[in-house]
Amino acid sequence: MEHLAQRLKLKYPQLQHTVKTIKSPLRFCPFGAHVDHQAGMVAGMTLDISVDMVYVQNEEEYIKVQSLDFPDEEYFHLEQVPAMVPGFWGNYLRGAVMALRKNYILKHGIYALVRGKHPIGGLSSSAAVTTAYLLALCDVNGIKLPQLELINYSHWVENHFIGLNNGILDQSINILSREGYLTVMDTKTKSYELIERPQAMPEFEVVIVYSGVSKALIGTDYNNRVDECKVAAWLLHEMAGLPMKNLKGTQLRDIEYEVYQAHKSGLQGRFQKRAEHFFTENERVKQGAEAWKRGDLQKFGSLMLESGESSIHNYECGCPELISIFQILKQTPGVYGARFSGAGYRGCCIGLVDPAYKEQIKAAIDAQYPKQHPAYKDLYQVCFSKTDDGARII
Repeated sequence: MEHLAQRLKLKYPQLQHTVKTIKSPLRFCPFGAHVDHQAGMVAGMTLDISVDMVYVQNEEEYIKVQSLDFPDEEYFHLEQVPAMVPGFWGNYLRGAVMALRKNYILKHGIYALVRGKHPIGGLSSSAAVTTAYLLALCDVNGIKLPQLELINYSHWVENHFIGLNNGILDQSINILSREGYLTVMDTKTKSYELIERPQAMPEFEVVIVYSGVSKALIGTDYNNRVDECKVAAWLLHEMAGLPMKNLKGTQLRDIEYEVYQAHKSGLQGRFQKRAEHFFTENERVKQGAEAWKRGDLQKFGSLMLESGESSIHNYECGCPELISIFQILKQTPGVYGARFSGAGYRGCCIGLVDPAYKEQIKAAIDAQYPKQHPAYKDLYQVCFSKTDDGARII
């Protein structure tokens, strides 16, 4: 972080304010996948891999931010925010300014350097970097936001500025998490619980296997899956004789579990599968929270594997590369559980592992994955991470 601060001072030698630092971690979701856009239950922790940013107040109402991961610099006036450009890294910065301007007058911009760490894709780096921008802008403008409001502003950026119909899983875990706790959230009510790790729980780490596959969610079937869930909910409403909403406002969480059980046989094809994933995933979150309280990593891990299987067979979101990694991890000693990370169309598989088996786990991936997918033999990565606190100014 000190190196990053020195680079900012060299780039802008005229700065008079103190350089501040933000650490915004990537997130790990053991279960609760693909249900937040239907107001389901989610669970997660943050990793010790983060998006890091240093910043100083800009008195002239300008944003000047350079990413060390991309060649260009983002530079605009607070009153003249450029439009969203598909695939451009600066969209999240532009969106953060627009989100806050809905309710606040921003009088100060920022000079900043931002750096994200690999592996990228599937660990919610977009939510992490958006939180970093929001924290910095709030800080220099004297805006005090409760954590749940910060989640809402970050979510607005992805929903309304970027155009992704996701839920609040990524933002919630990124902002609410604490080291040593499992965060469990009901995204319908936005109530949440931080469940402390019991002292008797065995040591664990998170293995992150980056597939080498990288593409933006806007170019995937992500939004189609959201629509299919809404149609499944709408059909269940009709079969159960419940008051109908318009399709946009319909969610699977509107359906009681008992109503789903009574009418699920009437759903067909992909709509039956999407609903089955939603209701079983909600149950896995509840069971996983109980396993965590007991320190039972074997049960916790088995629920992760069930979640991974449901993503493949019910939510149908995997790609061949991620499915291969999932199958390798599933069969490797020392892995409690594994599943896709993120939407499942790119990026990483994650696993909860016994640290004593780290070398064997990496060796298993190195021995099998490049043979199965030679196109990615120079791109895939295997790394291990511990957990950490959520996003904060340090």
